Amino acid sequence: MSDTQIVWLNTETAAKRLGITTRTLYRFINEGGLPAYRMGRVIRVKQADVDAFIERSRIEPGTLGHLYPDPVPAGSADAEGDDSDADSDS
Repeated sequence: MSDTQIVWLNTETAAKRLGITTRTLYRFINEGGLPAYRMGRVIRVKQADVDAFIERSRIEPGTLGHLYPDPVPAGSADAEGDDSDADSDS
């Protein structure tokens, strides 16, 4: 058995460390994303588990393309300032 001391965090401290609300922390725990332990009437999380959760949540570069629209290429029919068919009715 390891002689490393476990550092326990209460839910408020763990949530602050993650920069989230305690409600979001409980959701992560309930969904299985963050291990937690019930000790009597209180819930505790290991600081090492919180740190590991932070590392697992790291965003890899180039994976957020779905969050912003594709740029409209210049010269396309949808580009601003394209009046090619605006005067066709006159």
